[in-house]
Amino acid sequence: MRPSILRRLFRRVASTAVLGLLAATLSTTTAAAQPAAAAAGGLQQVTGFGSNPGNLQMYAYTPAGLPANAPLVVALHGCTQTASAYYTNSGWPKFADKWGFAVVFPQTTSANNSLSCFGWFDPAEDTRGKGEAASVVQMVEYAKQQYGSDGRRVYVTGLSAGGGMTADLLAAYPDVFAGGSVASGLPAQCATSQAAASGCQTGPQKLTPAQWGDKVRAAHPGYAGPWPRVAVWQGTSDYTVYPANATALRDQWTDVWGIGQTPSSTDTLPGNTTRSVYNDASGNPAVETYSVSGMGHGLPVSPGTGDQQCGTTAAYFLNAICSTYYTGVFWGLDGGAPGGGGDQLPAPTGVTVTGTTANTASLSWNAVAGAASYAVHRNGTKIASPTATTYTDTGLTAGTAYRYTVTALDGSGTAGTTSAQVTATTTGGSTPAQCHTATNYAQVTAGRAHTTGGYVYANGSDQNMGLYNVFVTHTLKESPAGYFVIADSGCTTG
Repeated sequence: MRPSILRRLFRRVASTAVLGLLAATLSTTTAAAQPAAAAAGGLQQVTGFGSNPGNLQMYAYTPAGLPANAPLVVALHGCTQTASAYYTNSGWPKFADKWGFAVVFPQTTSANNSLSCFGWFDPAEDTRGKGEAASVVQMVEYAKQQYGSDGRRVYVTGLSAGGGMTADLLAAYPDVFAGGSVASGLPAQCATSQAAASGCQTGPQKLTPAQWGDKVRAAHPGYAGPWPRVAVWQGTSDYTVYPANATALRDQWTDVWGIGQTPSSTDTLPGNTTRSVYNDASGNPAVETYSVSGMGHGLPVSPGTGDQQCGTTAAYFLNAICSTYYTGVFWGLDGGAPGGGGDQLPAPTGVTVTGTTANTASLSWNAVAGAASYAVHRNGTKIASPTATTYTDTGLTAGTAYRYTVTALDGSGTAGTTSAQVTATTTGGSTPAQCHTATNYAQVTAGRAHTTGGYVYANGSDQNMGLYNVFVTHTLKESPAGYFVIADSGCTTG
C-alpha cells in the first residue's frame, strides 16, 4: 500500500480521539468543469476543477448577472458541517447578491477525516503546494478562469477547523488571498501534528508576537508582501476553541504587518461585540478583532432582513451579530475602501439615553450629514428607522437593561458605521437573578434550555452548552426571568 494511502487511513482513525473536542462543538492545472446538481438552492457542485490533491469537493454560488472582475470569497465549513450548511446559514449568498461577487464553498468529507474537519494541523494538507490547501487554490484558479473573478480580490474565511485552515492558507498563499477572516479558529501553523491539535484548541503555545509571525513568514519563505488583511471573530464563552487563540491570531498578524499589538481604535457593535482595529502605516485597518461577549463556539449571525443582518441560527451558527456583513465591509466588498472607509456615512455621535419609564426608553443623538434616516438597534436587532435624531422604544419590560446602537442610512438605504453602544435600564422592580446548576438533560427538562441537532442551547442567549446528555453539567444564570447565560466561572445573584 502506498505511503500516502497509509497516511490518510491513519488520519481517519486517529482524528476521532484527537479532534473530538473540536467536532463536538463543531499544481493549479484546471480541467474542463462539469456542473452537477444543486446542493441547496443556488449552490452548485463543480467537478474537474483540477488534479485535487486534497480530495476535496467544490461547490460554488454565482449570483445572476455577475460582472467580470468581481471579487471572490472562499468559505470553509467547520467540523461535522457541510458546504450546503455553510451556504444556508452563514449569510454569504445575501451579500454576494447585494454586492456582486462569487462564493466558493470547499467541502471535505469523512474520506479525508472521520469528523469532516479540514486538516489545519497536518503539514501534508495545510502547506503550500500540498493536499487540501493546494485543492482550494485550484478552486480559486477555476473561478478566475470560469467566472472571471478578479485575482487581486480573493478572500478566504472559515469557522473552527475551517478557521484554522483559513489562517494556514493566508500564511501559505499570501500571494493568492488579499484578506481573510478567522471565526473561532486557530493561528497559522499552531499545530503541525495530530498530537498537538487539541492543545492548540484549549490554549495555544505562549509565543511572542514575533514567534507567531515567524510561523507565517516561514510558510512562504522570501515573500515580502503585501500581506492579507485579517479579521478575527471570537466568543468570550467559547470552551471549544478558547479565546486565547484570538489573542494569538492578533499577535501573529499584527507582527507580520509590523504594527504592534495596541489597537488604533475600539468601538462597540451590535450583539455585545467589541471591535478593535489595528491600522497599517498608512492609517488603513490591517487587522481587526471582534470579541462577542458571552458567545460560545460558532459563527456569529443575526437573522433578519436588515441591511446589517444575515444568516440563520443552527448548530454553530449563533444569534449575535452578522459577522459576514462586517467582514465584507472590512474587505471592501461593499465598494468602500478596505476597513469600511470610502464614502460610508460616519457613526452617529452623542448617542444618549434621555429617559426611561417602566416600559419605555428614549434616545437622542447628533445628526449625521448626508443621512436620510437612521437605524436603531436594540440588543443587536433593528427595531426602527426614524428620520429624526430621537426615538422612544416602547413595550419594554420593567427593571430590564437594553442595549442600543444607531446607524445612519443614506438615501439608498445603505448603512454607515455603527455608533457606540449605550444601555438603558427601565424603571420598576425586577426579579433577582437566579443560578441553576444541572446536567444539560435536566436544564432542558426544567425549561431553561432547548435542543437543536443533538446539542443544547440556553434559552434567551442561545449559547451552545454542548451535547444533550447527562454527562455535561453547566451553571445557568437567569436574569431577567426566562433569559439564561452560561455562568460556569461563577454565578452571583446580587
